[in-house]
Amino acid sequence: MNLAKIFGVHAAQAALDYAPKKIKQAWVDQKRQDERVLSIVQGLQKHNIRAEKADRKKLDNLSKGSNHQGIILEVEMPAMRSESDLKAVVESARQIPFWLILDHVQDPQNLGACLRTADAAGLQGVIVTKDQAVGITPTVCKVASGAAETVPVYQVTNLSRTISWLKEQGIWIAGAAGEAEKTIYATDVNMPIALVMGAEEKGMRRLTREQCDFLVKIPMQGSVESLNVSVAAGVLIYEIFRQRLG
Repeated sequence: MNLAKIFGVHAAQAALDYAPKKIKQAWVDQKRQDERVLSIVQGLQKHNIRAEKADRKKLDNLSKGSNHQGIILEVEMPAMRSESDLKAVVESARQIPFWLILDHVQDPQNLGACLRTADAAGLQGVIVTKDQAVGITPTVCKVASGAAETVPVYQVTNLSRTISWLKEQGIWIAGAAGEAEKTIYATDVNMPIALVMGAEEKGMRRLTREQCDFLVKIPMQGSVESLNVSVAAGVLIYEIFRQRLG
């Protein structure tokens, strides 16, 4: 069992909303009596989880100096899924495939934000690389606001091989690249699809790019060269979602 501490009002509320059975312990600032914290304490009590009252020094030590907002939970982290799990889900899927692939994305803030968007747009899951990539961490869970529990994350050893297998299953691979000839808005993406986002700063690796069926870009009119990975993923995912609705 992989246990970790999460902290902050939003993270604690998300844990209560989406995975109360995974909460193992709780610590609450003995001086906080505001409605938000009291509501969480009441929620914990409903699930028979005792909230231990603690002073500020203990909470600071438990959170290693991070901003805990007076509440800390010890929870069981969501499990990473395997390559065999991925194959079983894809082969048995009844929905039109819609996946996000992250090629060596290392920032937990980006993964957390991508999971939140993936949940909102109804993706079946997120595929990440086993090496040189972030997995499920307390920061990921906090940023995801519950989506780390609802969107499965599949960890694969050889991304190029996995992409080849997805293509064999009839899934089109769309890569996000600034040098693409067509924008996402000028491309028909209403199809069984997996969107590939490259790593922070470096983008997709050469082998990953070569496996893509086509590349798309987001039109840029300002002075910055690119968007943050999770922001770009959100724009691209929602254009695919919009085309499906249409």
